[in-house]
Amino acid sequence: MPEPENALNYALVGSPNSGKTTLFNALTGMRAKTGNYPGVTVDRRAGNLKVGNTDVQITDLPGSYSLQAISEEEHVTSRYLRGELGDDNLDGIVFVADSTSLSRSLPFLLNILNLNIPTILVCTMIDECKARGGDIDFFKLKAELGIPVVGVVGNQGLGVTDLKQFFLEPQKWKTSGVPTFESTEQRFEWADKIFEKVLRHPISESNLTRQIDRVLLHPVLGILVFAVFISVFFQSIFTWAAPAMDLFSVWVSQLANYCSNTLPPGFLTDLLSDGIIQGVGAVLVFVPQIAILFTLIFFFEASGYMARAAFVIDRLMGWAGLEGRCFISLLSSYACAVPGIMATRAIPSPRDRLATILVAPLTTCSARLPVYAVLISAFVPDTAVWGPFTVQGFTLMGLYLLGGFSAILFAAIFKRGLLRGASLPFFLELPPYRFPSFKTITVQVMGRLKVFVRDAGSVILAGSIALWLLLNFPHHQPDSNLSDLQNKQQQIERSYAADLGRSLEPIFSPLGFDWKINIGLIGSFAARELMISTMAQVYAVSEGGDDFNSFAGVLSKEDENGVKPISFAGAMSLLVFFVYAPLCLSTVAVVRRETNSWRWPIFILCYMFILAWVASFITYRLALA
Repeated sequence: MPEPENALNYALVGSPNSGKTTLFNALTGMRAKTGNYPGVTVDRRAGNLKVGNTDVQITDLPGSYSLQAISEEEHVTSRYLRGELGDDNLDGIVFVADSTSLSRSLPFLLNILNLNIPTILVCTMIDECKARGGDIDFFKLKAELGIPVVGVVGNQGLGVTDLKQFFLEPQKWKTSGVPTFESTEQRFEWADKIFEKVLRHPISESNLTRQIDRVLLHPVLGILVFAVFISVFFQSIFTWAAPAMDLFSVWVSQLANYCSNTLPPGFLTDLLSDGIIQGVGAVLVFVPQIAILFTLIFFFEASGYMARAAFVIDRLMGWAGLEGRCFISLLSSYACAVPGIMATRAIPSPRDRLATILVAPLTTCSARLPVYAVLISAFVPDTAVWGPFTVQGFTLMGLYLLGGFSAILFAAIFKRGLLRGASLPFFLELPPYRFPSFKTITVQVMGRLKVFVRDAGSVILAGSIALWLLLNFPHHQPDSNLSDLQNKQQQIERSYAADLGRSLEPIFSPLGFDWKINIGLIGSFAARELMISTMAQVYAVSEGGDDFNSFAGVLSKEDENGVKPISFAGAMSLLVFFVYAPLCLSTVAVVRRETNSWRWPIFILCYMFILAWVASFITYRLALA
């Protein structure tokens, strides 16, 4: 989405949880381009809109509390507004403030006004302010500040049309007569006086909010609620996604069979049906689970609960030498380590930031979920434990918690040794409880699914094709005395892939992995989802599974000698290995970019591989006992 020539350029500025991003989505129609600021790694989001015949570009700057920045993201906001990032054509600043906490935003607004750039104040959540008994005189506020003031409800689009009209005449956004203060105390005193003048009725905290927070922020009850939340969270990933996953499996199987039976037999048909459709389809089957994972994460983030969870977990993070903002980055890593590592830019302490980067890959990203789902479905009984909770759900939760606790444990080790040093004070604003916008969550989830599917269409596709070629070359002529299945088995066992897998057996055989699993481990370094693509092509074919929908059943099916393709001990060992599995290539790249050194990604690769091997070895021996 290129910037239109001669477009009016505005910066969207505000503190976290001010409704800034919701307003950005309402203005730009939830369409944005993402790139990097010149010379820095923090992402920039920019969107275009038309007001009449005028082109307007809005740049959504990282959330900040002041121009006296302490985190990397705040430094970017400060440098951008001062014209230090090559953007010297800024026509105005759109300052966003939550009307329910306006007094906390006014000191930052004074910072902005002292830049002498045309500024407009947008007060969000005015409906919530009124619902809580608050009444702000926006006309008086406009007179006191000397700049335009607009009230909006971003998630409903109220006031957005009026705001757009102001974009046509930024020269009328006066900033003259604004006092300049040297100290922070003077700025806050000025803000308090302004707020007292414009506040007609105070904003009361909801009784319901107080009652809920008494439970959710309680040092004991809060942790219990968090434990229940986590249990429901992971059980729902299995329970709710099952029907859609079965349907996806049927579609993939039918499409592969249709191509195999309809197209002329030969190399290209086998590549299409077995390598591409079965390989990529093995990953796409898990789209429903990924969708549920992201939906729940975004829902609880928007509702205000995630900030409370960070507050409760801050006690545990403090034991590790980290603070609550580190938890938010680690939580983001459960979706994907890449955005989780990028989210560490909001952590002010360089040591805390590096420690979080070093352990973020230990949290279980969504790319590992397909591996977990297949192995748990195949080897863990779907037995009810309590109500709707099953052994499978608790197993999945245990794997996720194992990764999370390991991340905190190793963060504590790093902070007490390699990265020893003092931490900065922790400040976290608790947003009010809100019912999230269905439209906003849908757009966010679809955006993440688009990335997941795009990866399946690029990295997974390329990996599946390469794997299929390795499994089918050198090509061996079929033996007429053998069945088709036996010929396929012989082809795979004599392939380049088999040779590669067998060469790794001295390393991985103590973990219960055979050469077939070894092939998948190699692919998982490119993308962890390739492990599933490998098993789909190797096990589902070589072990006689002709129905892709019964993929998990193929892995647990015994042959005539009572032997399964993967033993129970081997499956448990593989599950634990993937808890600590070394980085995928995209994570290596982002660690290199964020640390500006190859030292740290190499360090992570080494310590995580050693940890994965040792943990898998112990698991395998215990499972055999």
